[in-house]
Amino acid sequence: MKREAVGPAVLVESLDQEGRGVAHVEGKVIFIEGALPGELVEFASYRRKPSYEFAEAKRIARASASRVVPRCRHFGVCGGCSMQHVEPRAQVAAKQRVLEENLAHIGKVVPGYILSAIHGPTWEYRLRARFSARYVTRKGALVGFRERHSSFVADMRSCEIVPARISALLVPLRELIASLDIRERLPQVELAIGDAVDVLVLRVLELPQSSDQDKLRQFASRHRVQLFLQPKGPDSTYPFFPLDAPPLQYRIPDYDLIFPFGPADFTQVNHEINRVLVRRAVTLLNPEPGERVGDFFCGLGNFSLAIARSGAQVTGIEGNAALLVRARENAVRNGLVERCQFIERDLFAITDEDWVTLAPFDSILIDPPRDGAMALVKAIGKSPPARVVYVSCNPATLARDAAVLVHSHGYRLSAAGVVNMFPHTSHVESVALFELA
Repeated sequence: MKREAVGPAVLVESLDQEGRGVAHVEGKVIFIEGALPGELVEFASYRRKPSYEFAEAKRIARASASRVVPRCRHFGVCGGCSMQHVEPRAQVAAKQRVLEENLAHIGKVVPGYILSAIHGPTWEYRLRARFSARYVTRKGALVGFRERHSSFVADMRSCEIVPARISALLVPLRELIASLDIRERLPQVELAIGDAVDVLVLRVLELPQSSDQDKLRQFASRHRVQLFLQPKGPDSTYPFFPLDAPPLQYRIPDYDLIFPFGPADFTQVNHEINRVLVRRAVTLLNPEPGERVGDFFCGLGNFSLAIARSGAQVTGIEGNAALLVRARENAVRNGLVERCQFIERDLFAITDEDWVTLAPFDSILIDPPRDGAMALVKAIGKSPPARVVYVSCNPATLARDAAVLVHSHGYRLSAAGVVNMFPHTSHVESVALFELA
């Protein structure tokens, strides 16, 4: 990545959605990595466009009171975190501003009130992670996140956002992979942590033979982890050793729920924040016994079963058939099968006619991926529920969909607030409540 010479100090005005400082120089917008609002910063550009530039901070001439020393020694090289130099409370405030600005500028909507931010521990919080692996002749095996602005694997020997016992495994894991015959055929290691077991899923482009299998078993025994192998797509994942490990599962104690899951299933990376988020979403929905509630993009039933605990009848709709199997199993496991049904439907292609066959609902919850739920929010105007709770992982698509709900379907945006699911990153999760005006 080519960088130009360091220029004179500029005043940083704000943070953008990626956690970069925003400044203006001669009418051009400069996005400066590592810079904070209110700082005077000398920067070096690495990409120039006619109306904007991307740059890195090279010297802080006047520092913000929100600046802190990054805890991780790999910060700045590793692409896993972008905001460790920002005090945690300031991170949350910045994400709240990003949410409000997206709602105002894209959706042309303003929340009736701002929900208190959901936040929790800022270190060792990540219980799901996908590490890249690569064998390099001069360095041996590397295991870690990608470098910033690069496809190279960061030379990581620790990680502050995963539990300490997992961070301590990075070097032994590198040594293990370097010792394997298939070391150049193992591109990925995925982490999945449950209440009673730590799982590592090894993506293998070639199945390990006898000598490699022995090394893998010894590693699993020594470090008290369970190893899975994934020779092809996610559906090919299977347990390798030990075979008698406890099942992967997480709990939501407020609703007396247990969720078994597979290491390839989608679950939230931060179980503690997920518990608070579920409580917040159910409180906003306020389901009553006998009401009919729809849970769209329901996954393995993370919200569905908590809603059903209230006595409501829940219909979970999801496009992933494997997750629906898991949702049905979880409903049985938690004694809620009589209050839940689960339907497979492509929610990115849902039509008005599809909606009519599913509705009416007293209220619905929407928890889409980053692309949002445009087709769904357009369709619900045919028979709108009284309340919509929208859990979002992308403030831009939330704002876009909010515009449809408010300006086309007559809802008001009653409340919205951020969920700090990923501390030290620029990732903005949020929850919003829409009610018919």
